[in-house]
Amino acid sequence: MSKHQFLYLSRHDVVAAGVGMTEIINALEIAFGEHGRGNVEMPPKPGVHSRPDAFIHAMPAYIPSLDSIGVKWVSGYPQNQDRGLPYISGLLVLNDTDTGLPLAVMDCTWITAKRTGAATALAAKYLARPESETLGILGCGVQGRSNLEALQVLFPLKRVVAYDHRLVTALRYADEVEDKYGLEVIIARSPQEAVSGCDLVVTAGPILRTPHATIQPGWLDEGAFASLVDFDSYWHPAALAEADKFCTDDIPQLEHYRGIGYFQAIPPIHASLGELVIGQKPGRETASERTVACNLGLALDDMATAPLVLHNAKARGLGTWLDL
Repeated sequence: MSKHQFLYLSRHDVVAAGVGMTEIINALEIAFGEHGRGNVEMPPKPGVHSRPDAFIHAMPAYIPSLDSIGVKWVSGYPQNQDRGLPYISGLLVLNDTDTGLPLAVMDCTWITAKRTGAATALAAKYLARPESETLGILGCGVQGRSNLEALQVLFPLKRVVAYDHRLVTALRYADEVEDKYGLEVIIARSPQEAVSGCDLVVTAGPILRTPHATIQPGWLDEGAFASLVDFDSYWHPAALAEADKFCTDDIPQLEHYRGIGYFQAIPPIHASLGELVIGQKPGRETASERTVACNLGLALDDMATAPLVLHNAKARGLGTWLDL
């Protein structure tokens, strides 16, 4: 039997592959177009849970048009932040679509961060006002950074209003954003300051089964768009009820989560992201609509992004070849 090798890519290798945010957004738009047409295979992700509000999920998907198939094994442990460890960690396996043999095993932390921001930007492309220039960020961690990075690709951002329950984290975030993007950053002293008056709002705290429901009705302005990276954790049900359109990236997976205790008080779902991309359902129709995207984070996102990483890594001679 001939020997088979696969490429192992460490976190450093994945970052060094140099895949840009625009590339990821474009790949996700193709993938969600295929999702909207029913041309992908992606079962709801099963998970195990060893600690309150922690998870380890298996996330498989197959996107025929991108010749991409694989699985991500990813964990999210909120308490890790107090231990100096990442909230999100895990590995992604990319397989050959003809033989099923593994092509690569790679760290998934960078991929998870970037593709999540890209999914927000893609949803905003269809649901936000194109002239949106003020972004409210609640949670100045990894997702607070990647969502800003993605949104500034598609929108003419001028200012960011940043809130974090740790003031020092918000201050560090402000310095980084001002240096990297040249945007004005305002430190919000309360969550409301990062919601009211903003064209775009991203809530990026830990995902909680029981929402703390900080954001109240009347805070989100008419015409604003909100991305719920932390599911509905930050939102009071009455605040979500004000949304004119509530969308998600995958309706069956949201219903799966609802069945295990999440999303107990959300509005009716208007559309999936795939339906928006292919025009099966309308996105924003008026300047005054409040629109919300609750993207769950799909294996589809990962399997759209991982081939880009593998292509660049091989071209740059990155990684370590290992025998199977």
